[in-house]
Amino acid sequence: MTSAAARTPGPVTADDVTEAVRLSITALRGAPGDGWDSPAGDLTWTCWQTAEHLADDLFAYALQLGPQQPPLTTHVPVSWRREFPGGPASTIFVERAEGTEGLLQVLDGCGALLAAMVRVTPPEVRSHHVFGAADPEGFAAMGVVETLVHVHDIAAGLGLPPFTPPAALCARTLHRLFPHAPGDAEPWPALLWSAGRVALPDHPRQEKWRWYGEPRG
Repeated sequence: MTSAAARTPGPVTADDVTEAVRLSITALRGAPGDGWDSPAGDLTWTCWQTAEHLADDLFAYALQLGPQQPPLTTHVPVSWRREFPGGPASTIFVERAEGTEGLLQVLDGCGALLAAMVRVTPPEVRSHHVFGAADPEGFAAMGVVETLVHVHDIAAGLGLPPFTPPAALCARTLHRLFPHAPGDAEPWPALLWSAGRVALPDHPRQEKWRWYGEPRG
């Protein structure tokens, strides 16, 4: 059987980043204001911390593409810190008093930064990521998978309806980042499995997982 990620569903684009963030904001906009301190799905982080981490990922990926000579061996040297022991190390934090709408505004803005950088960065550019030096499409795909998977986590933690993004969006992301994704599952379950979130028939849940950011020939 052909691997789900071996199909050719098309490249991941800046529009995909925009769509993933838009869908996520729509899914989270009705979140109860008192639920953000609940754990995000199976994570040890709270829903609020996970959303900040997601915004930080989108910002960091945009930043990696920003310099005229992007770094190939390290991150652009912004300062990270943890607000709480065991919480995510981040640059981006949200004023808690601004509540859900403020949090979603920051997420929206960081997604827009990544989409803009993917649009204007030449495709031959490469920049560092721990899972492989990536091109703009790779960083777009990273932003999409972070968005979809973490909103899945947050929605579960907040007791919202299950988050189910479009199959085509998931398929493009799988094809770009997860070459060994199982071919006997639909794209969204396959993406959740690839990110260590679920088990699938004949595919136990992964305790360790990664994506492959390098462009594939």
